[in-house]
Amino acid sequence: MDKFKKLRVFNILMGFFHLIQGILVLIISDPEKGVVPITINYLRYDFQLEKLLPATEQVSEVNIAWFVAIFFFMSAAAHLFISTIYRKKYEENLKLGINKVRWFEYALSASVMMIAISFLSGIYDLSSLVMIFVLDALMNLLGLAMEVHNSGQKKVNWLTFVLGCIAGIVPWVVFGIYVYGAREFGGGNIPTFVYWIYVSIFIFFNSFAINMFLQYKKIGPWKNYLYGETFYIILSLVAKTLLAWQVFGGTLRP
Repeated sequence: MDKFKKLRVFNILMGFFHLIQGILVLIISDPEKGVVPITINYLRYDFQLEKLLPATEQVSEVNIAWFVAIFFFMSAAAHLFISTIYRKKYEENLKLGINKVRWFEYALSASVMMIAISFLSGIYDLSSLVMIFVLDALMNLLGLAMEVHNSGQKKVNWLTFVLGCIAGIVPWVVFGIYVYGAREFGGGNIPTFVYWIYVSIFIFFNSFAINMFLQYKKIGPWKNYLYGETFYIILSLVAKTLLAWQVFGGTLRP
């Protein structure tokens, strides 16, 4: 079996692993748990004080389990797509050192993951959630730009890599601010399992950047683009699995 056929089989297996986990989350999660509010912050005029004051209004509710299942289903769809109807184009792009589907899928699934972490951090404001989603999506789309701009080039241009790292770190800074606020002003701490999520997912998110760095530096087995591609697939599965079942253990279990 040649390397592309092995990769196709691997993608199909990963697709099913993601799909099964997404279904399991929906089946075994307690629908009464993991429900969080979606709010809008705005300015309201106080006629007694005669000045504008901040106010918050709840506009909806969502369940974190939906978001966990969604990022699994997104990944499953991407793996099965590139293994079937998009297979020929996928393999042609891999030969050029590009995987467009990966970055579009990450732009969606990883950003949904960040929204789930935002909920666990106490971030419910719709404006903040939109900004976190877009920043994480931008980070991943800059990964696509990195591959497109450097395909066939002898000298690597690292500008998009650096910009992507900057965009990707900002949501984690925001999480840190909310953790600080909970500790200093909220009279309590964020649950311990959330800290484990921060550490584990932060490490794995950084591992994607390290994988790209090793690819473009052509260090060891990363000289072969397909090795890095396989590593991306493994990192994606492990990161999503860790986040999902830590969230389940902390907030969604019956």
